[in-house]
Amino acid sequence: MNAPLCNYMKVGLVHFMAFPETMKGEGPIFETIKKVVLDEYFTAIEITTVKDIDVRRKVKSLLESSHMTIAYAAQPRLLTTGLNLNDTNEEGRQRALANVKEGIDEAYEIGATGFSFLSGKYDEARREEALELLVKSTNEICAYTKSKGDMKVSLEVFDYDVDKRSLIGPADLALRYVQEVRKEHDHFGLMVDLSHIPLIHETIEESLLPVKDYITHAHIGNCVVKSPDMPAYGDVHPRFGFPNGENDVAEVTHYLKVLLEIGYLNTETPPIVSFEVKPFGDEDSDVVIANAKRTLNAAWAKV
Repeated sequence: MNAPLCNYMKVGLVHFMAFPETMKGEGPIFETIKKVVLDEYFTAIEITTVKDIDVRRKVKSLLESSHMTIAYAAQPRLLTTGLNLNDTNEEGRQRALANVKEGIDEAYEIGATGFSFLSGKYDEARREEALELLVKSTNEICAYTKSKGDMKVSLEVFDYDVDKRSLIGPADLALRYVQEVRKEHDHFGLMVDLSHIPLIHETIEESLLPVKDYITHAHIGNCVVKSPDMPAYGDVHPRFGFPNGENDVAEVTHYLKVLLEIGYLNTETPPIVSFEVKPFGDEDSDVVIANAKRTLNAAWAKV
């Protein structure tokens, strides 16, 4: 592809994954967000909770002046607390909803235009009940979001039997789920992630084509799934080129081609496509980010 990346997508970075010391809403949040803001390669950034009110104000001011698209990820709010939006225990489900609503408030506070979350663990014998509960929770999340503004909402598709063991999940179930929520909420969609596709045991086409009309957000990353004995096995988001990794330039190229063919990548309303990469061991965050940019540049040249 000869056209610039920015013609077809807003290249973003999942901040808290690239700088995992900030994932729980503490640590050098302002300093590391500023690094991303100063890198003109990125036109979008995805952040999560910022616990300190004063730091949050500084982050808001920084992002307001950055001319970037901002998305808020509630996934860490759920994963670090063990809360579950499809919890069959009603008290647990309500705690998860309350947590996500706090995240929605924070997302509006910092000027986010998009909000994302994930489904929780489930018992296979009670999968249909869990699906009903997730739809119920999602409808409430979407209604709450709509009552406060026009922020878009998306659920990120995760693995269902390897690491996160989330309900959503395989493409057929993801399709059922999003179609049900869309009956009431047209500002809802699915977030797809290249790094999760091998973990779901699907090809890129198998994962994307069934839900192509509902994809509203995309991530690019890598994973190791060949054996539990291997470093970075599971949903760890190692850099591209990591030993035994599933995704590199060829897979990113394939992913981009499919996203282009289904119309997700487009020149009229370029969508967010964010790197979700994480340093492994003593790797340097800045080096891992530079690696990701080189990988995307090489892939885009082959599209």
